[in-house]
Amino acid sequence: MPEPLEAEVFRSVLDKLALGVYMVNRAFQVLFWNEGAEAITGYMRHEVVGRPSRNHILAQCNNLSCGLCGAVCPFAEALREGKPNEAQVYFRHKEGHRIPVHVRIAPIRDQRGMVMGAATSFEERTFMAQADFSQESLAAHGCLDLMSGVANHVFTQSHLRESLASFSEYDLSFGILCIAVDRIEHLKNTHGQEATDAMLHVVAQTIRHTLGRPGFLGRWRSNEFMVILSHYSPAGLERVGISIQKLVSASEVQWWDDPLSVTVSVGRTMVQAGDTLDSLLGRAEHSLAQSVAAQSSSAQPGPPAHSGSET
Repeated sequence: MPEPLEAEVFRSVLDKLALGVYMVNRAFQVLFWNEGAEAITGYMRHEVVGRPSRNHILAQCNNLSCGLCGAVCPFAEALREGKPNEAQVYFRHKEGHRIPVHVRIAPIRDQRGMVMGAATSFEERTFMAQADFSQESLAAHGCLDLMSGVANHVFTQSHLRESLASFSEYDLSFGILCIAVDRIEHLKNTHGQEATDAMLHVVAQTIRHTLGRPGFLGRWRSNEFMVILSHYSPAGLERVGISIQKLVSASEVQWWDDPLSVTVSVGRTMVQAGDTLDSLLGRAEHSLAQSVAAQSSSAQPGPPAHSGSET
């Protein structure tokens, strides 16, 4: 018979996997955190082990709701039911933005068969490598907004013109989202330009990770981003806008031990027959103004405002 491997050998193998792996006890305290988990989330082992997994380090949400630490939490469900579980969720990266991951949770039992914790593996969803390649291409051709890490205004405007021309010639429909970071001047006045730039970067990366492969994202104005989505219905466009609002509101920047967070307002419109660049942008900006007004009048704290009515 082959000689059994010692526990340290298994631990060493788990630690070196590119796949993120961590283990928690029934109190959700992290007991193990491997190098793959460090690479995906940005958090080092000493920042995580011994701490509750439900704090900001592993604060998570899906594209419908945030703070999955209640009855619908896939981790709590795996411990409660004693059965393996898996889910598509968003972890918060150490830099503050949200990253899409696929998690698989397996209960750990003691010698009596009682659930004593859970082992979780997770990996970043595969479209991110393609998004990163696109970012490198933009940088190589001088089309990258260095502060936010997405396409700059000139390239975004060019892409919008191309989409409009394709619609006019081939009837290839598309929609746009105009996304404005709320109260950006207040953030700048209270915490300075560097904090504002850091927050805009987090917002841009959260939107980019939310969109994945199908969407184009670019910088539009100092506090605005634009998303261009092809082959989307008005309802689908609205759902994307709502998801972006929720995920951005769940992101944050740690600034001198002060957690900073923001909300965004979202205007939307679909391209229409006879549209010019001005008419298309006019409808989107009108929708954005409605969303900004709704955000301003909504009570705080509260759910993200409606993503703007299309006009």
